[in-house]
Amino acid sequence: MTTKFTEEHEWIRREDDVVLVGITEHAATQLGDLVFVELPDVGTQVAKDDEIVVIESVKAASDILAPMDGEIVEVNEAVVENPAMVNEDPMGKGWFFKLKPEDMSAMDDMMDEAAYKKFVG
Repeated sequence: MTTKFTEEHEWIRREDDVVLVGITEHAATQLGDLVFVELPDVGTQVAKDDEIVVIESVKAASDILAPMDGEIVEVNEAVVENPAMVNEDPMGKGWFFKLKPEDMSAMDDMMDEAAYKKFVG
């Protein structure tokens, strides 16, 4: 199970022919307590860097960008009902959506965990 990271502080974990997407622990800590999450509709076609998730914390509102081209195949309704899940378990139960990428090799250019840790310093 490969996990990669983006400069926008998202993690992407491959599971067979789909990827699971969420924000990193670093991002969750920087944002503070989340109070609102708005997810895309299942079936939505997205292009890399489309704004597809809106999150609001006690500190700020942010958009989560699509990490690659593809189709939203599942969303995590649990984080809509309980946004704090993202703070409690950002790399696990706090995921946002599953994406079926048009080209899985787009992950090849993303950072691995060591590179991401160096990136956030």
